[in-house]
Amino acid sequence: MAGVVASPVDPLLLERAGKIRLLVLDVDGVLTDGRLYFDQAGNELKAFYTRDGLGIKALQKFNIPVGIITGRHSAIVAHRAKELAIDYVFQGVADKLEVFNQLLERTGFDESQACFAGDDWNDIPVLDRAGLSVTVPEADALVRSRVHWVTERPGGKGAVREICDLLLRAQGKDDLLLQGISGS
Repeated sequence: MAGVVASPVDPLLLERAGKIRLLVLDVDGVLTDGRLYFDQAGNELKAFYTRDGLGIKALQKFNIPVGIITGRHSAIVAHRAKELAIDYVFQGVADKLEVFNQLLERTGFDESQACFAGDDWNDIPVLDRAGLSVTVPEADALVRSRVHWVTERPGGKGAVREICDLLLRAQGKDDLLLQGISGS
């Protein structure tokens, strides 16, 4: 897993990522591709990328909790969060910054120890506060201009895995993870 972040990484980005103890994610556009799917009966469907889930599990293995703050409410998100044992799930949130601040208080972390990934205007207040703010390439231009890092992979197609890989690399945990997998 050494070198999992494909392109050279800015040393300041690695420094920020090395301090992260909490990862918080938006859903639509970050954990998913941002499109809303409905069947004929009006049931909502979402697609999640399995490698994003493996990245989340890797962070949890190193005691980095993961949270979700999303403006929409979806039983599918609750199901996926439960499946991945995501520690903190907040759905139907109008004021993401208020919930983010409550989450920091609840966990005892400060903003410099939190990474937030979002992709649209309603995420800007949290992106501005987080110690490491991340977005995806297809995010709104204003959002892209305000974050510390834009992933190479799109939302719902590996962006979250890329974030997890960056955090593991910055904290020297990528090689430990590989050793655990390979048994060496």
